[in-house]
Amino acid sequence: MPDLDANDPLLPDYAELVDVLERAVEQAAYGKGRDRHGQARAFIDQPMQQLIRLYGPGFALGQAAKKSQEAMRMPRDRAIAELLGAINYIAGAVIALETEVPADPANDNEQVQNGRI
Repeated sequence: MPDLDANDPLLPDYAELVDVLERAVEQAAYGKGRDRHGQARAFIDQPMQQLIRLYGPGFALGQAAKKSQEAMRMPRDRAIAELLGAINYIAGAVIALETEVPADPANDNEQVQNGRI
């Protein structure tokens, strides 16, 4: 994937998306994510990534779904903050999928094959 180029004529068409993703990074690096979860560790070494390695990416996706559902019952500003947190959980799942290729799933559940367990 190419790096973002500020001079790319298409980038202005994605300004709102870039803004949201930047705010998600800001929350993880400087806000609630750092205060609660960062523990002075790099994003890839934080407890979320350790839990993903233990339980699989479904852990992070479940957390993102929970945060998304909860956001719908919150006032606007709190909902936005919660959804930015959900984005960070999804990013954690992407990182895990891109950096680790386990031979077997991290849990001991039977795997579905051809639509059957």
